[in-house]
Amino acid sequence: MLQPTLHYGIHFILPLVVAFVFFKKRWLKAYFIMVLGMLIDLDHLLANPIFDSNRCSINFHPLHSYYAIAIYIVLLFPKQTRLIGFGLTIHILADTVDCALM
Repeated sequence: MLQPTLHYGIHFILPLVVAFVFFKKRWLKAYFIMVLGMLIDLDHLLANPIFDSNRCSINFHPLHSYYAIAIYIVLLFPKQTRLIGFGLTIHILADTVDCALM
């Protein structure tokens, strides 16, 4: 029970905290953009089976690869891509915690 709670908590609560702390004047827009980082899970549709509770997403799915993660981290630095970078990096953090708890 802890694993899904922690996983989805990181997906939804951490972006909210980041939005409130770093983007106070536009927190709702910032939160929405960061939560859109979950769209990278569309790469799960390429796997067979699509969902496997015992599979670690990190470096298995294309948008969860180490190369993609490096790009997500680089996106944190330019101001124009920072929110997207936060959303994608937080998503990867949630999946990494999930893998660690398996």
